[in-house]
Amino acid sequence: MSLLPAKPPTNFHQETGRNMSEVGQMAPDFTLPAHNGEPVTLSDFRGKKNVVLSFHIFSFTGG
Repeated sequence: MSLLPAKPPTNFHQETGRNMSEVGQMAPDFTLPAHNGEPVTLSDFRGKKNVVLSFHIFSFTGG
């Protein structure tokens, strides 16, 4: 078994108008609903805890 880094599409900037983040760069702030429906904002954790952002494109979608 081997682990390979995910490679973003080469046309990401053209499709979204945004640049990809670089390794070590601070993630942009965002708010999403938690499992209980309450909003959770990434910046609420700044300086308090370690945070791991893990995005799984097409997970559990059958696609």
